[in-house]
Amino acid sequence: MSAPATRAKIRRGWVIRAAGSLLMLAILFWLLPFDHIRQAFEAIPLRVFLLVLLLFLLAHVAAALKWWLLLDRALPPLAAIRAHFAGLAANLCLPGAIGGDAVRAGLAQASVKDGARVVAVAAADRLIDMLALLAVSGVGLVLSRHAGADSGMVFQVALFLAVLVAGVIALPHLLPLPWRLAPSLPGRGFAERLAAAFSDLSQKPALLALAFVASTAIQCLLATLAWWLAVAAGTGVDIGHWLFAWPLAKIVAVLPVSLNGLGLREATLAVFLSPFGADPSVIVAAGLMWQAVLFVAGGLGGLVLSLSGLKLGSSPAGKKEYK
Repeated sequence: MSAPATRAKIRRGWVIRAAGSLLMLAILFWLLPFDHIRQAFEAIPLRVFLLVLLLFLLAHVAAALKWWLLLDRALPPLAAIRAHFAGLAANLCLPGAIGGDAVRAGLAQASVKDGARVVAVAAADRLIDMLALLAVSGVGLVLSRHAGADSGMVFQVALFLAVLVAGVIALPHLLPLPWRLAPSLPGRGFAERLAAAFSDLSQKPALLALAFVASTAIQCLLATLAWWLAVAAGTGVDIGHWLFAWPLAKIVAVLPVSLNGLGLREATLAVFLSPFGADPSVIVAAGLMWQAVLFVAGGLGGLVLSLSGLKLGSSPAGKKEYK
């Protein structure tokens, strides 16, 4: 595909996602009292927003270092942080978190020079984050102390976790399967290298466990920061209910139908929390303030990238220098 055609495709995708966000926001503002949303939005003090933003940025520095460890420290830590924040900037206009992952991986590839390994680590990092979100949601269910329906939800979350873990374990064996059935298919070499990279990761259970624990802690912090904004906006929702609903809404927001989850995340969160007595207007207001945090952080990521250059240079000593 030519460069102009690629740019046109990106623009079309951006327009479609922006239209999706505008449509969902229009529906929310039509269904909910706009004055209640505005009042809840204005109730959040500026100091709370700024402190949440600062802690959000620190959480993403930790997330970048987690990804750097999964890459076996194959590039300088500052370069990993820079690539991660470039991914945050890309999330402003690309399809959900996946677009940001692609930008981060592309910048890392300039230093690592091993596409299969970078892709395998990016996929593993995303799966670990999804598992961590489900774990946080499970913790929220436990904290909610509800019987009956919640017990069924705990079982469903546990089952989903088991399926994902089984899929991660089986992935290195499943990747080469299409080329075994049809050896003439293109891309066999890359698929085999990708399978080998996944297999290499699976041989490091301590590293994967550390990454999972770190990701769970990071997601707990992010969920708590979002809850803090909701409390400041005037909601009385319990932290357990919030920890249950917020990770699920974040997973849904990854779908490439909105601009960085705008509109979709707020609607999903309001639906999940309404049965627990939360005011949807306040939840939407807090969600929009969280979106403001995401957009400011993404803008800062773009600024960091533009000020530091577009290349991730590697040192002559290679990865051993950073071990």
